[in-house]
Amino acid sequence: MFIDKAKIYIKAGDGGNGCTSFYTEKYVNNGGPDGGNGGIGGKIGFRAVKNKSTLADFKFSQHFRAENGENGKSRYSAGKKGKDLVIDVPVGTVIRDAESGKIIADMFSDGMIKFVAEGGNGGKGNAFFRNSRRQAPHFSQAGEKTREHAVTLELKTIADVGLVGYPNVGKSTILSVISAARPKIASYHFTTLSPNLGMVSAYDDSFVVADIPGLIDGASEGAGLGHDFLRHIERTRLLVHVIDASGSEGRDPVEDYKAINRELVGYDPALAEKPQIVVLNKTDMLTDFSVVDKIKEVSERDVILMSAVIHSGVEELIKAMYHELKKLPEVQPLEYEPFEFEKPDKTSFDVVKIEEGYYEVFGGMIDELARNVVLDNYDSLKYFQKQIKERGVDKALRKAGVQDGDTVRIMDVEFEYYE
Repeated sequence: MFIDKAKIYIKAGDGGNGCTSFYTEKYVNNGGPDGGNGGIGGKIGFRAVKNKSTLADFKFSQHFRAENGENGKSRYSAGKKGKDLVIDVPVGTVIRDAESGKIIADMFSDGMIKFVAEGGNGGKGNAFFRNSRRQAPHFSQAGEKTREHAVTLELKTIADVGLVGYPNVGKSTILSVISAARPKIASYHFTTLSPNLGMVSAYDDSFVVADIPGLIDGASEGAGLGHDFLRHIERTRLLVHVIDASGSEGRDPVEDYKAINRELVGYDPALAEKPQIVVLNKTDMLTDFSVVDKIKEVSERDVILMSAVIHSGVEELIKAMYHELKKLPEVQPLEYEPFEFEKPDKTSFDVVKIEEGYYEVFGGMIDELARNVVLDNYDSLKYFQKQIKERGVDKALRKAGVQDGDTVRIMDVEFEYYE
């Protein structure tokens, strides 16, 4: 099954918890705190690989999580870092944030790796909180939790040349005679259900040709699988527009040419600017050669006459593609402003007056401090009170209008405020 679009969910590893521990050994009194720090969580990344050509792997596997950091241990032992998770995707996959649609990465070249989500920081062990006034802290810090993110994957085939045209005009047959590719070929519509790639050798060079599945009227508006197929033309440098010269499907070759170009423009006007080579295929069945002049007049281009089934016109097409590609710049990655997931805010907070005499303090700084607090531990609570005072929470409360005796809520704790 060919799948070129998928939505998946990724989550970097959580940080490991710090350890609360005290050194104990025979004949050693008051060994002191020796709890180690937790390990950093694993990162999430993507790697482009050329041996994949579809996103089918993501049809049933949609949730990906990196390994959590290991908890700290006694004797100052830090927890191990969580293993990074690297997800393999086909070359040409564009990764977007599912919510905003913005591009995170364009996996353009084989072997490219892009890390998109950082693991959570490990919590500090109680040894970290020891100081001259707090000799035996009975608390440690929890590891940082990470958020799950939804991303979409879009495969945009990377090829130098794209074969476009109506179904059953002979594109797959042409690909099979100009390259070593062996696409499925039959005399009915939509034999090709996914882009086929072939490597074409010409003189001392080679280039990649993609057989884009047949377009239909309304493809640019989503008819059939229009958008799915048109997506694969975007990266090509050159289009080879294949037309059934014989009209064997009961269509007018001139109208076919016009209709396909309308669909290209309707999807993306930039496609109309791509150089085109026009190929009249199935000329072995042609009885009225006036169609050649009509196509030349409409397209304002030279036309290559071809009959792929009997290998007529093959060398002429290969030469034309080769010489045209020599004039064109190489395929380039997309130009975009890389999107990055918002990093946790660890410094800001807000004070809100809920009602008369009742205030609440919340924000990233409070959430970060919460990792350090064990509410039923005196040392931990004192540390928390000192931090909110040093970080300006007291000042902000007074500015918001708090009075002695008012109730203040921070996290899950409510207390009466006294200056």
